[in-house]
Amino acid sequence: MGADAADAVVLNRIPLMPVHRILGIAFLSLAIIGCTKSEPASGSAAITIVADSIQSQQTNSRPNAMIFLSSPAFVPNGSIPSKYTCEGADVSPPLAWSGAPPDTKTYVLIVDDPDAPDPAKPQRVYVHWVLYNIPVSATRLAENAAQTGLPEGAMHGTNDWGKQTYGGPCPPIGRHRYFFKLYALDTELKGLRNPTKAELEKAMEEHLVGNAEFIGTYEKMKK
Repeated sequence: MGADAADAVVLNRIPLMPVHRILGIAFLSLAIIGCTKSEPASGSAAITIVADSIQSQQTNSRPNAMIFLSSPAFVPNGSIPSKYTCEGADVSPPLAWSGAPPDTKTYVLIVDDPDAPDPAKPQRVYVHWVLYNIPVSATRLAENAAQTGLPEGAMHGTNDWGKQTYGGPCPPIGRHRYFFKLYALDTELKGLRNPTKAELEKAMEEHLVGNAEFIGTYEKMKK
C-alpha cells in the first residue's frame, strides 16, 4: 500500500470516532433535556398529590361546629338571678340551644366556676352541674329541670359537692364566672355511673362534633 493510500485510509477512519462520540453526546443531551423538562411536571404532580391529600384530610375531618346556647333568665356575661343560687331557691336555670351538627346523637352539659375560691387568686375549677346523654331531640332544659325532670335518657353526673344534681353559685369571695358548656357528641355514652366531670371528659374523647358556651356571673349579696 502506498503512502497516499495509507493516508487515505487513516483519513477515512479518523471521522468515524467523532461521529460515535457525537451521537453519544447527542443521546446524553437528549436524556438530560428530557429529565430537565420532566422535573417541573414531577414537581407539579407532587404538589397536586400533597394538595389532594390535604383536601382529603380536610374533607374527612369533622370541625367542631358552633351551637347557640342561651338562657331566658339572664344575658351573656350578665348576673345570674339569685333564684338560681345558694341565696335563693337554688334551682337550675332554664337553658335553650339550637344548631345541632348533623352527626349529633347526644349532648353533655357541664357547668363550672374557674374562679374558685377567689377570682383574684383562683386555685381550682369548681363543678356545679354535670349532665350527659341528653337526647338530640332536646332543645331546652326547663327551669328546675334538675329536680322536676330531665329529658328522657339524660342522666346526672357528680358535681363537686359529691351530688348528682345541680348546685347553684355560692361564691365565698367576689364575683365569679359560671360557664355553661354544651357539647354535641356523635354517640351515646355507655358504661358510666355517676361520672365526675373528668371521667365524662375522658369518655367524650373522639366523639365531639360541636360545642357552645354561655357565661353568667354572680356575687353574693349577703356578706
